[in-house]
Amino acid sequence: MVLKDSLMKLLQNKQISAITVKEVCELADINRSTFYAHYADQFDLLEQIEEELIEDLNMYLSGYDFESEDESLQMTERLIEYFGSKQDECQTLLNINEDSSFQTKVMDVAQHFLMKNWMEVSRLDHDMSEYISSFIISGSIQIMKVWLNNGMDKSSKEMAQLITNLVNQGLSGLK
Repeated sequence: MVLKDSLMKLLQNKQISAITVKEVCELADINRSTFYAHYADQFDLLEQIEEELIEDLNMYLSGYDFESEDESLQMTERLIEYFGSKQDECQTLLNINEDSSFQTKVMDVAQHFLMKNWMEVSRLDHDMSEYISSFIISGSIQIMKVWLNNGMDKSSKEMAQLITNLVNQGLSGLK
């Protein structure tokens, strides 16, 4: 855990390619042999952190079965609440410039849990659904990034309502 915390602290100021195993170990006050007993390199450690968060997110969201528009709002709120509960990790991982693997993984989770319902509710043309879902999910993630960077200045319910209104009604749905 201390290795993961150390890497996350370093990622707040440096890109993963500029971080060395030596730096992670020095910050964690652990020798490199201990590090290499668990991870191949700093990229492997980052991958493990991302995978644990995505697995945790999947388990968190799997407890819900949402099929109506109101339930989509609840699912979106749950997703935002999860991001808020892991603010430091998610904010850091979503803001890594050179490596967007965490964002891609989050997009895959959103695709699985959110878009299936939105596509069914709106009865969109299947040929266009990939483009539309990509647009919606990317925009939603950007909204969550801004929300995290603004210190979560709005409630998760307000943010979920904003995203759901934009998805379901476009800009005309905003008050």
